[in-house]
Amino acid sequence: MKVAVAGCCHGALDKMYETLELLQRRHNVRPDLLLCCGDFQAVRNEADLRCMAVPAKYRHMQTFYRYYSGEKKAPVLTVFIGGNHEASNHLQELPYGGWVAPNIYYLGYAGVVRFRGVRIGGISGIFKSHDYRKGHFECPPYNQQTIRSAYHVRNIEVFKLKQLKRPIDIFMSHDWPRSIYHYGNKKQLLKMKSFFRQEVESNTLGSPAASELLQHLKPTYWFSAHLHVKFAAFMQHQTNSKEELPKATKFLALDKCLPHRDFLQIIDIEHDPSAGDSLEYDAEWIAVLKATNSLVNVTQSSWNMPEKNGLHAKWDYSATEEAIKEVLEELNHNLKIPCNFTLTAACYDPSKPQKHVEPVHTINPQTTEFCAQFGLTDINDRIQQAKEEGSVRGEYEEEEEEEEMDSTGSAEEPSEYNTDNSGLSSINPDEIMLDEEGGDEDLSTCSVDPSPDHPPDFSASFSDIRIMPDSMVVSSDDAMDSTNEELEKSGLSKQVEEKSLNERPLKRIGGNENGNSGIKKIKRRNQAIYAAEDEDKTE
Repeated sequence: MKVAVAGCCHGALDKMYETLELLQRRHNVRPDLLLCCGDFQAVRNEADLRCMAVPAKYRHMQTFYRYYSGEKKAPVLTVFIGGNHEASNHLQELPYGGWVAPNIYYLGYAGVVRFRGVRIGGISGIFKSHDYRKGHFECPPYNQQTIRSAYHVRNIEVFKLKQLKRPIDIFMSHDWPRSIYHYGNKKQLLKMKSFFRQEVESNTLGSPAASELLQHLKPTYWFSAHLHVKFAAFMQHQTNSKEELPKATKFLALDKCLPHRDFLQIIDIEHDPSAGDSLEYDAEWIAVLKATNSLVNVTQSSWNMPEKNGLHAKWDYSATEEAIKEVLEELNHNLKIPCNFTLTAACYDPSKPQKHVEPVHTINPQTTEFCAQFGLTDINDRIQQAKEEGSVRGEYEEEEEEEEMDSTGSAEEPSEYNTDNSGLSSINPDEIMLDEEGGDEDLSTCSVDPSPDHPPDFSASFSDIRIMPDSMVVSSDDAMDSTNEELEKSGLSKQVEEKSLNERPLKRIGGNENGNSGIKKIKRRNQAIYAAEDEDKTE
């Protein structure tokens, strides 16, 4: 089956789906599934805009609300993970995943689903070591700290995913796995994004948690976004025993969704022809959720996951065959995910703007139903209970000074990761950077930019589509200095590139790309996400 993979969507759903329609018209290629690797921005209304961690001037409504309201429907089943620029209050309603609109499914904080027999997993957010060992304690209305920490990856999600034993076909993360750049054309990457150099050379670019998952899961494909640059790599995994067959992962990072950007990739994936066309639960993943339910934490206290170190009575929470069988029996062997999307917030109305509406903490019926069916803890219900008991709100400010003393974790229990890099510590001119001290961001305002009732036809400018061959191959680390011409001659890089239908270049918004990575704490600049070309890219 054909799978389309997109990078940072930034709420531009109309543009993304227009591109898929263009692909079908021009090449008679119709994807069966669309995957989006974060920064999806499922913004329903003005309150959601205020829960998105970007400066106020970048808070634009975009077009998701049309799909949420039912005015439009996604033409292809869409599965996405969260990034670091999301309506966190909306996605928080679905910690275990669920429908954000008809035919658009969110994987949750972490999740695994099946489609036509293909096993698809993912983890939302980006890595920050000072929040990694905390629970999911945040809830709206957010403050200047929690609006950011809400999208930070937590160790419990990584721990759950590491309990999986069965093979994963596709895995998605927003930020890149650390060290993956050593398995692709590193020279070309630094040619396009020179400000990555210091972190690449010091091996601090990307997420160590994602790297840990990559080494454990060894998926056939791994897709990421976040850094707004196209990059492919091929990683051959080491085998643990002579009996184990060698495995390899084809990694691909996608660019952001903009005209003249190579933001969309089409790949052919082997699937089960006898499987249905519905999105399905993964029985092993459900069994892991049930096994790890006792580990759910909604406090901001730092804690470590169980491990075999003599301190924990139990450290293996992987699903047994019996546990998986029980899940199948509970579902009567019908794994189809119910189409139970429900509106939980008012939809944006361009004729009646509500600029001062306050975000509220919502319990989503989908999550309630899911937890009741499988005997799981509703994280939002637990947060709500804790909030009512006064054990959540107001704690962050009291612990702030203590956290500043040790940004890698609590003083008593240092984090297993001794760095605080998520791929954003470099100044990436294509990324929306957040000022650590708050900067010009104002959580009390939002800039609503209503979409027109009849959006323009993007087919004239969205043609940067590449169709991947059966094997996505790039140079090994031994061939980093090879030129693109040499790669093509050796057959190491074969991609079908479509020429742009509109050759008119767009002017860049923003400018200087010279970052000072030597400074530990960088005051991050606010840059426009809608830029056309990288100034430092050499033709």
